[in-house]
Amino acid sequence: MYISELHIFFVSMYFKVSMRTNPETGVYSGYYRLVESYRNSEGRVHHRTILNAGYLDALNTDQLNLIQKILTEKVNNPAKPLFAIPYTEDAMVIHYVEEFYKRMVSEKRIDVVVNKQDKQPSANGKDLHTIDINSIRNKDIKEIGSEWMTYQAMQQLQIASFLEQQGWSGDDIRLAQSHIIARAVYPASELETARWMKENSSVCEVTGYNMDKVTKDQLYRISKKLYGEKEALEQHLSVRTTELFDIEDKIMLYDLTNTYFEGRKEGSQLAQFGRSKEKRSDAKLVVLALVVNPEGFIKYSSVLQGNMSDPKTLEGMINNLRIKTSTSAKKALVVIDAGIATDDNLAMIKDKGYDYLCVSHTSLKNYSIAASAEIVSVTDNKKQKIDLCRVESDRNTDYYLKVESHTKEVKERSMNEQFQLRFEEGMQKISDSLTKKGGVKQEDKVYERIGRLKQKYPSIQRYFDIEHEVNEEIVVAAKKKSKETLQEKKRTVTSIKWKIKEGVDINARSGVYFLRTSLDATNEAILWQFYNLIREIESTFRVLKTDLDLRPIYHQKDENTMAHLHLGLLAYWLVNTVRYQLKTKGIHSGWKEIVRIMNTQKAVTTTAQNVQDEIIMIRRCSEPNQNVRKLYDALKYKYAPFVKKKSVVHKSELDTEKQHFSSV
Repeated sequence: MYISELHIFFVSMYFKVSMRTNPETGVYSGYYRLVESYRNSEGRVHHRTILNAGYLDALNTDQLNLIQKILTEKVNNPAKPLFAIPYTEDAMVIHYVEEFYKRMVSEKRIDVVVNKQDKQPSANGKDLHTIDINSIRNKDIKEIGSEWMTYQAMQQLQIASFLEQQGWSGDDIRLAQSHIIARAVYPASELETARWMKENSSVCEVTGYNMDKVTKDQLYRISKKLYGEKEALEQHLSVRTTELFDIEDKIMLYDLTNTYFEGRKEGSQLAQFGRSKEKRSDAKLVVLALVVNPEGFIKYSSVLQGNMSDPKTLEGMINNLRIKTSTSAKKALVVIDAGIATDDNLAMIKDKGYDYLCVSHTSLKNYSIAASAEIVSVTDNKKQKIDLCRVESDRNTDYYLKVESHTKEVKERSMNEQFQLRFEEGMQKISDSLTKKGGVKQEDKVYERIGRLKQKYPSIQRYFDIEHEVNEEIVVAAKKKSKETLQEKKRTVTSIKWKIKEGVDINARSGVYFLRTSLDATNEAILWQFYNLIREIESTFRVLKTDLDLRPIYHQKDENTMAHLHLGLLAYWLVNTVRYQLKTKGIHSGWKEIVRIMNTQKAVTTTAQNVQDEIIMIRRCSEPNQNVRKLYDALKYKYAPFVKKKSVVHKSELDTEKQHFSSV
């Protein structure tokens, strides 16, 4: 390998001797070769013969040592005069040094173009080479844009610093960074992730982890090790984002979702059958509960058994929230959905020192317009009109806000009409069956059909009164194995009638619901804005379950399931750190679209052969296009992890020498 002005490895030269017979003198003596010893970027020592010095019988050991020392100094300090260090008056030494140095230069064993005095510079000072354009090749092309962007987000969150404080080794920190970034950019199984990291991505190049060490088993190991730091790491990230983006955490959003398993999960304590939000009643579930602030950052998370009901989860989360949040958040407003907002839970939130805001768990029937209340009109995110009015209930003294959406009213009226039509069609089929030969007439069987129909349309059946007439007759039946006869009562339904209950308007509540809060004297429009923040946690769940591929879960062991979900949450921290900063700049793209844009930036190695029979290898990041630059600029991130990496290898050594790049 030639020693160029870009060569960063220290070189040492020494004489290597082998005994042989001198053909000119016939004397058995030492034949000397000048050998180069250097240490590469991985710390490994390499040797290479620079030139054959021949038989040096006229020189003693001290002279040989001085020659190799001067030549070593000259190669490592090419800008200094030949005999400036070390100085010698030995004519024999000077003669051989001059001879060997000229030979190394003339035989192109070293590159002597080291400064402007020794070369013919270009007009603009650029590093110019004469190359064969037909030899230009591009190889090792990998994605780097998304990896570099998320790595810089990780630096903002100081995850590496936290893990270092926990006593993690540098190698494990780099592997953890690589795996979290992979989950954010390319969520997949550990086996597929390992293949992607090696074949498609520059993530290891960005983090500095040795790509040859990446295996699915290593990824499993580091995921479980990260899960072991869950509590402390989650608190670190919560505090870090609060400080980084100056967030006060005055509002907390609480909700939960579930995801299902592929597989039977026998013997699992975590996976249980429950009510699936994805309608997968055939699969076991696990529940993920989150507390999120309005900016979308997770304040606390918990993984629960799949059969855990929504209202039962809240108290444990509130207790943990008090421990993990800052002092400024101790009197925060907790925003929850109707399914969790039982009277007991609301009382518990109040006792813990928080305020609450929710949709009323039960619809108000007896209420009155509050004194001096006015109807306030606002618009939702789809620019549709919504009327707000404060009302009072005889149930308690909480603040209630009646929300009336005209668009929602039209939608619910249409749904009610459709459900009513289908319910009555079902009742008509049951009625028609009573008069058909072979139809279902037996009382208990008819009740069963009606029950299934009510279960199918629960929101509409409660408005109907159903009446039926039953005919009872005595049936005489003989036993098969005896002459005895039995008399049985046979009850058959002869007719069914149904009608909407008197004084009931099916659409009376269409488009109307009530917000309930413990806050006092709250502006109606502000209260509406507070409640709409619940959409942020719904967005969080969408990103986690869809963009970050948390569903379904294929792991069979509970510990792997917990590590899998925790890794997804860590990846979400990177995602939300990026998206939050972009939103402040007016960029509201989804995560998949951001990754698609960033993946247009690649890392590529270009090779070419110059006139000295050297192979020049340059590794660079492609120039970011306009859309990529727009994202980098909005985030105030650097465009690339490195500008250029270059090495020069002689063609004859290309197959045997490992490529070593020096950064420029």
